[in-house]
Amino acid sequence: MILCSGESLIDMVPQPDGTLRPLPGGAVYNTAVALGRLGAPTAYLWPISRDGFGEALLGPLAKAGVDTARCPRTDRLTTLAVVSLAGGDARYSFYDEGSAGRMFADADLPALPPGLAALFIGGISLVPDPCGATIETLAARAAQAGVPVMLDPNIRPFFVGDENAYRARLDRLFGLASIVKLSGDDLDWLWPGDSAEGAARRLMARGVRLVLTTSGAQGAAAHTAALRLAAPAMRVQVADTIGAGDTFNAGMLDALHRAGALGRLDRLDEPALSAALAHAARAAALTVSRPGADPPWAHELA
Repeated sequence: MILCSGESLIDMVPQPDGTLRPLPGGAVYNTAVALGRLGAPTAYLWPISRDGFGEALLGPLAKAGVDTARCPRTDRLTTLAVVSLAGGDARYSFYDEGSAGRMFADADLPALPPGLAALFIGGISLVPDPCGATIETLAARAAQAGVPVMLDPNIRPFFVGDENAYRARLDRLFGLASIVKLSGDDLDWLWPGDSAEGAARRLMARGVRLVLTTSGAQGAAAHTAALRLAAPAMRVQVADTIGAGDTFNAGMLDALHRAGALGRLDRLDEPALSAALAHAARAAALTVSRPGADPPWAHELA
């Protein structure tokens, strides 16, 4: 089983007539849904509100076969993200104070599921407390238990209140992670002027075994101690980029899990890594070809 822990929220997505359409979203939530749709055994851990939006979030998870039994239920409100689109690229404004997810606490953490294949974390859930500290505690427990942790910080600079504290948390999480995915924007914020190869060397020096870098239309690359592979982006008619990186993460985890590679990241060979990159790129391409975070089902990639 792959456990995803991090934010779920409602994206208020602009429509052609100027109205806002509420759609389930959140970086880690999207990855959980995408993993479930791809057929990977997936569980989700994040507080879910008892409000109407909370029920709307549970529906796609259930339809995708994602286990939500570990999600605490609360009367606090669901986080909202108002989306603006510019040239197909999504930008967000968050309404999160005192929300269901924001108040995620260590006391809400269950025991790690038996036979856990990987833990996926990331997104804005890493920024504020108490939820950021809770996710860090969960990652530390997983790493100590020998469970590979995949981290996608998906950095939103405008959401970061205390930059020094956030950088310190990311640095600690890099030391716990086995897989790190960074976008071009993430790289620019973390280490301005450094190359993807330079960032990969930094992270592998901390013990990260697989570094993934994405560059939108320029494609993606995978870096290990022995390999550097690139995959071009698939050409599609872009509706918007909502959920693209989240689906890429799911595609990578799905392919590595199916190949039995999550437990042997130190010994990843070129065929397995190349196949995983291609699978992730295809899944992401399908997501950007349709509006909102709407990741593909397994049969659409067959």
